[in-house]
Amino acid sequence: MYLFNRIFFYDYLFPYFGQNFNQMREALFIKKNKDRWEKMAYMPEEDIDEMAGEFTQLVDDLGYSKTFYPTSKTTTFLNTEASKRYLTIYQNRKEEQNRVITFYKTELPLTIAKHHKTLLSCFLLFMLFYAIGFYSAIKDESIISDILGSDYIRMTEKNIEQGNPFGVYQRDNNVLMFLGIMVNNIHVAFTDFLEGLIFPFLTIKSLLNFGVMVGGFHVMFFKHGMGLSFILAVMIHGTLEIYSFIMAAAAGMVLGKSWLFPGSLTRLAAFKQGAKEGLKIIIGAVMPVLFMAAMFEGLVTRYYNTMPVWLNVLILLISLAFIVSYFVVYPFVVKRKVKNNFE
Repeated sequence: MYLFNRIFFYDYLFPYFGQNFNQMREALFIKKNKDRWEKMAYMPEEDIDEMAGEFTQLVDDLGYSKTFYPTSKTTTFLNTEASKRYLTIYQNRKEEQNRVITFYKTELPLTIAKHHKTLLSCFLLFMLFYAIGFYSAIKDESIISDILGSDYIRMTEKNIEQGNPFGVYQRDNNVLMFLGIMVNNIHVAFTDFLEGLIFPFLTIKSLLNFGVMVGGFHVMFFKHGMGLSFILAVMIHGTLEIYSFIMAAAAGMVLGKSWLFPGSLTRLAAFKQGAKEGLKIIIGAVMPVLFMAAMFEGLVTRYYNTMPVWLNVLILLISLAFIVSYFVVYPFVVKRKVKNNFE
């Protein structure tokens, strides 16, 4: 408000009150830079490197203002804004001694908060595709065979007859199974992400296939009265695995949208930013969660029929609590905290 009042005074009242040349020069200085200063004040950059660029610009403006208008409110304003950024940058530089903690405490949550709408869209799309797969398989059981393959169906039917419906998770050595699952899941996640580089609708197609497959897989046990057993057994690892693939799809969408809809940035600059933020999600969020999901699938799910029900439920609740707290709630908390630091 101070800047607007200042401009109004010097643009319209100055000719009538005969202010000196130095005041007129300050008015022109404010008029030239006010839009950039207001953007910095009310919409500060969240990325630390971009914040450092803002700090450099403010220091240059502050130096000029101190030279010609040392007692002006303009100088006070610039000094305050530069100080805010210096303290934030200094704090982040101190935290770089433990870069991993800084990344998971601040950087990754801010990236996720920035793309919460994309993540939500991918989650809703998955749920839609899951419902389509579930409903279609209920209406026509042959669809399950088309989705999962006839060999897999025969093996599962045989396991059900033998009273071990989820025996597929016991077929190999637990460590080898864990490693194989992890490598395969990481390959699928990176494929979903890189498809956004070609065209983001390919990422949506992969999400469609995955959602329909999960829906059909559930029906295969649901029709035998084992729908709840499916949740208690398969979702021990499936909760984390499913959300990982949703995040991978979101990362692909972030990459694809960056070059398709660059906004005010050049297409190349937007693409670089989208690639950087998409990789943060893939490497920082998807890979660790897929590692945990593969560990559960290879080392824990195989004991589904000997585990007490309360332990199955506990693992499910902990997985859900982790997803909701870190990937939904915490990013908003960090974003609000960073925003409050500039107010």
